[in-house]
Amino acid sequence: MKRIGFLSFGHWGDVPGSRVRTARDALLQAIDLAVAAEDAGIDGAFFRVHHFAEQQASPFPLLAAIAARTSRIEIGTGVIDMR
Repeated sequence: MKRIGFLSFGHWGDVPGSRVRTARDALLQAIDLAVAAEDAGIDGAFFRVHHFAEQQASPFPLLAAIAARTSRIEIGTGVIDMR
């Protein structure tokens, strides 16, 4: 059986044309993305850690929120920068 997942880079910025205007939007959209992925049958949702972006410097509150809204999808970090 094959498994499929995705890695979200979670970029955001208050710039013209951005659909993610605030850090709150970035986190809420990440949760919605994981929920939609689970509904679509995706097996894994992984999120990049952004050490210099306050809203995503610690992925564990985001992962906890995703776990509270999902039941089957595997969640975790995909990239942890060691700058």
